[in-house]
Amino acid sequence: MNALNIPQGSTAHSAYSLRPTLPEGEERRTLAVLVRNEAGVLARVIGLFSGRGYNIESLTVSETDHASRRSRITVVTTGEPAIIEQIKAQLSRMVVVIDVHDLTMEGPSVERELALIKVACTGEARVEALRMSQVFRASVVDTTLKSFVFELTGAPDKIDAFVELMAPLGLVDVSRTGVAAIKRGPDPM
Repeated sequence: MNALNIPQGSTAHSAYSLRPTLPEGEERRTLAVLVRNEAGVLARVIGLFSGRGYNIESLTVSETDHASRRSRITVVTTGEPAIIEQIKAQLSRMVVVIDVHDLTMEGPSVERELALIKVACTGEARVEALRMSQVFRASVVDTTLKSFVFELTGAPDKIDAFVELMAPLGLVDVSRTGVAAIKRGPDPM
């Protein structure tokens, strides 16, 4: 076991390992929610999810238009298709919500995430960690004689794969930003 209690060579599913396989009938969806940027908006959106027991795998939020005071909330959620449709409908009815888009269902989109991954290792494990970081195009943003902090940007699955490979080499900690997603093509949202 390492500092995160992941057995070496394990494929156990955790926040630091590959995303678990979804139960039969469930789907993973990425929702883009355009909202008015005012106090309490994020709490209300999150309250909708938590109050009804909906799962949130990833959440990012940032102001996208300062002049019109609009923010974009990107939520990755899982559930049966009917439940996700219910989530979208309930979000759309919120006064602070301007628009809701299901990027997963509306066509091709781009998803990216940033992660900082700390690995403590020496000797051959250190050499292997550096070699794997080059394969994944991860940058070394901090180093000591006994550890590295790698920065990796990419699709969530790429980050999951890198984290899984670092686990037996001395994975210590992972910090992820959550998914940022945008629809491909010339149209907004």
